[in-house]
Amino acid sequence: MNPNFWKGRKVFLTGHTGFKGAWLALWLQKVGAGVTAYSLAPPTQPNLFEATQVAQDIISIHGDIRDYDALRAALQDSGASIVFHLAAQATVADGYRFARDTFATNVTGTLNLLDAIRECPAVEATVVVTSDKCYVPSAIGKPLREGDPLGGKDPYSASKSCAEIATASWRESFFNANDSPHIATARAGNVIGGGDWAAHRLLPDIVRAFQAEKPLSLRMPDAIRPWQHVLEALAGYLLLAEQLSGKDGARHAQAWNFGPAESDHLTVGEVAKRCAGIWGGNARVEIAEANFQKETETLRLEATHARTALGWKPRWNADQALHQTLDWYRAWYANPGDCAYICALTLAQIDDYTATP
Repeated sequence: MNPNFWKGRKVFLTGHTGFKGAWLALWLQKVGAGVTAYSLAPPTQPNLFEATQVAQDIISIHGDIRDYDALRAALQDSGASIVFHLAAQATVADGYRFARDTFATNVTGTLNLLDAIRECPAVEATVVVTSDKCYVPSAIGKPLREGDPLGGKDPYSASKSCAEIATASWRESFFNANDSPHIATARAGNVIGGGDWAAHRLLPDIVRAFQAEKPLSLRMPDAIRPWQHVLEALAGYLLLAEQLSGKDGARHAQAWNFGPAESDHLTVGEVAKRCAGIWGGNARVEIAEANFQKETETLRLEATHARTALGWKPRWNADQALHQTLDWYRAWYANPGDCAYICALTLAQIDDYTATP
């Protein structure tokens, strides 16, 4: 990542009130980008967006990506040359509860943004963030590559595969001229980090249980996932956007995986065990009696393409990511309501990450 590239750069970001989006908004502010952001109100209470006062130094617009006219107007007014699309219904559990809305947000919302970009000549590059769950799961648990089949049995995963297919269609149909914006998609592993309070996600569930001195109940202790800190994924998105904006941008207009080393494809139970050791005290784990939903048992992600073609690589292993994450939550619980302190802590973790070789 080249910080000088971002200084003064106009950026349009969707989903900035969510966990990932708030981290990205802070990082973009830190490197001097001019950010216009568009999203619904924060999806949880508490949330990173408010805890770090993200809206103070950006143009923050509360809006729905399903509202095409409002989205197009916000993008046009921003004058942005780079777009990051992170707004989404982002959990498997809510995909089951609100299946139709999940497709409307994750597919139609994405197409609304892509059509708005067609009417905004200032846009040069766009990173559409989907998910590692866009793939057809491997029956033998092999790491999934960008060329593997797309699909998904649960509504959330299926909506993300549809968003990938739709984006590829729009890229081939409407963004194939020499002067067209370059559009890429990004598929990251299971991201963790401070400030995520979503329900039915492992690290927020761990923190809530351990802080309350209650046992953590695991639904799928043997499920394997590619765990990585949120900054790993965001570093990939930023690097990809830089490459899309360059003279060889068209070559990078494709799908990209951003995932951890093979050693950090861990079971849910192993992650919980390591967290209990880091947290200490009365932290303990138990197995739930029943799983209320069906999820893929094994999901591994292969990110060799990003390593070789983009020069991206993970900087923090799973243990480092867990320590940084739990340190953030402990600081938040110890300093409730101190937004300046939490913002400084979050920015310091970005500094720690970028300083790691």
